[in-house]
Amino acid sequence: QVQLVESGGGLVQAGGSLRLSCAVSGLIFSRHGLGWFRQAPGKEREFVAGITWSGGSKPYGDSVKGRFTISRDNVKNTVYLEMNNLTPEDTAVYYCAADRVEWSEEIVLANFGSWGQGTQVTVSS
Repeated sequence: QVQLVESGGGLVQAGGSLRLSCAVSGLIFSRHGLGWFRQAPGKEREFVAGITWSGGSKPYGDSVKGRFTISRDNVKNTVYLEMNNLTPEDTAVYYCAADRVEWSEEIVLANFGSWGQGTQVTVSS
């Protein structure tokens, strides 16, 4: 059974930074792409960032490009999201997800099949 557990959320002032972590178990971590998504109250879930199994492709959502960085540690089976220059518009529950497909060289949103429980990020103005 695949499990993803996010951590690192919290309250931060605008302009500040946070690093989210997501520990993954139940699959061969190094073979799978991973992603971060977020959902704000009253809004649809939004793609934030993805990283392929090799790390060779790291697409980002338009609203976070240049401010957020996704990375992975295949020894710790953990994916990270470094978030800088945060704004109140970044306030949301952040979820990590794992790609069902092994060895995929691209991030395909429809392929994400396992999800964490989410971690709240709140940015105050």
